[in-house]
Amino acid sequence: MSTPVKLARFELPNRLLRDEDTATDTYAQFSAEPFERGYGHTVGNSLRRVLLSSLEGASITSVRIAGVQHEFSSLPGVVEDVTDIVLNLKKVKFHHNDKEPRILSIKVEKEGVITAGDIIDDHIYQVVNKDQVICVLDKKVKFDCEFEVRVGRG
Repeated sequence: MSTPVKLARFELPNRLLRDEDTATDTYAQFSAEPFERGYGHTVGNSLRRVLLSSLEGASITSVRIAGVQHEFSSLPGVVEDVTDIVLNLKKVKFHHNDKEPRILSIKVEKEGVITAGDIIDDHIYQVVNKDQVICVLDKKVKFDCEFEVRVGRG
């Protein structure tokens, strides 16, 4: 048989303030106070994680690179292996005008750096960070890559 435990009264926040001096259409700073010592970080981190997991955005969900059988392959004339190329593709950011999934591609035959600016985008998805490096070709070779872009949360 367990005995009930009496907890001391926790100090709970009784006001939520918005900093009007720094507030814009896309940014606002809020302050909730007072918190019991140590609880501000706990509540703040939990709130941050929940808000970040609720953000909607477009990203690459699948990739097909011509001449590649699996993710641990390497391509002749390409400095990076496929794993690094996929990790670089994950860093590409898109602006989207619709939620319809689309197939975008990179089709180049050159020597040098391939960036997100080489992506053939459309009216639905546009690349935001066009200077993001995808891979480096150390000789003139054909690089053909298709990938699906979808809108999701998290």
